Amino acid sequence: MPKVIIDMHEIEVPEGSTILQAARQLGASYAPPAMCYYTKLEGSGGKCRTCLVKVTQNSAKDTKGTPKLVASCRTVVADGMVVENFISEEVVSARKDVVELLLINHPLDCPVCDQAGECDLQNLAFAHGEEITAYEEPRRQYPVQDIGPLIKLHMNRCILCYRCVYVADQLTDQRQHGVLGRGDAAEIGTYIKKAIQNDFSGNMIDVCPVGALTDKTFRFKSRVWFTKPMNAHRDCKMCSGKVVLWLKGSEVLRVTGRKDAFGESLEFICNGCRFESKALEQWTVEGPATVDVRSVISQNHYDAQSRPAWETHALLD
Repeated sequence: MPKVIIDMHEIEVPEGSTILQAARQLGASYAPPAMCYYTKLEGSGGKCRTCLVKVTQNSAKDTKGTPKLVASCRTVVADGMVVENFISEEVVSARKDVVELLLINHPLDCPVCDQAGECDLQNLAFAHGEEITAYEEPRRQYPVQDIGPLIKLHMNRCILCYRCVYVADQLTDQRQHGVLGRGDAAEIGTYIKKAIQNDFSGNMIDVCPVGALTDKTFRFKSRVWFTKPMNAHRDCKMCSGKVVLWLKGSEVLRVTGRKDAFGESLEFICNGCRFESKALEQWTVEGPATVDVRSVISQNHYDAQSRPAWETHALLD
């Protein structure tokens, strides 16, 4: 098993691991941010460039470093590799530039976005964003679209991470949407205005790192920090039935899959659990779901907490 040093911490990892996977083994606070990589989605990664790191030593045999920053989600570790992440000023500066690029067209509509309070881009902008931008051109504008009976698409917010496309490709028999156009004209859309209708389409909402895909059954019902997320399960023939119920009193406002410390779904759930099982008596409630200690969801009324996945060493200090 190769040994790699990341931010002066040595760790032994399985052969074939990427730098990002190795950093995640150290813990959430040491892992580079990732907006497009998703562990359970084959082929994901390499698109958003937020996980760039500096390789100062390629291996024990090759003590030279890589001249340019590399995407940690796509770069396989070698024995003796030395990597700088948060301790590199070059990496931090590049990450700020990437955040600025992601925010070029992203609208400032957090106050009305259902993703607010659990948005990866919000956390990324807080940790690495700049107060001002050099970009002066008009933002691109797209109309809000219904891409099915249960999902609404806000293309203005999309950062083209491709996660929803990979979900449709790998969880369903027939994908009905994808990326249309090229360059600055690229957008998520359905082919010839088809509706997305399959039993696992709701997972597109869970994997979206921004508020581009939203749950129409939860839309504008509540802010997430006014709800209590509770782990629950039920017998389901389509999926594991292990979910998080977002409660307001005894009312189930929405149902989502359970996520790990990196915001990735532990298991994908079916639409029957997500959209059609909104009665509390249909579920066996296990207890409070674990949330980040600095998340707005945890403020003032929540007990089960963990360290935030996006926390940098600067924030820890």
